[in-house]
Amino acid sequence: MGKAKKRSITLGKHQQIPLMTRESAIKEVIRRFKHNEDVIDLVTLFGLSAEELLEGGALYEEVKAIEGILDV
Repeated sequence: MGKAKKRSITLGKHQQIPLMTRESAIKEVIRRFKHNEDVIDLVTLFGLSAEELLEGGALYEEVKAIEGILDV
């Protein structure tokens, strides 16, 4: 494989993974709550707490439903 092809493949791999901050993760979790999508991966990856999600705009019932995976 040539240098240009290797470089293109490597560049493509890094562009597929978006940079995500803690704040954007909280916003994404709340968006997923509204669309009834899975939130476990982001909550456990960032170690989000119930307080952070509630301050970000999540409903109490949504946070209570996933309290088993939240950091205390």
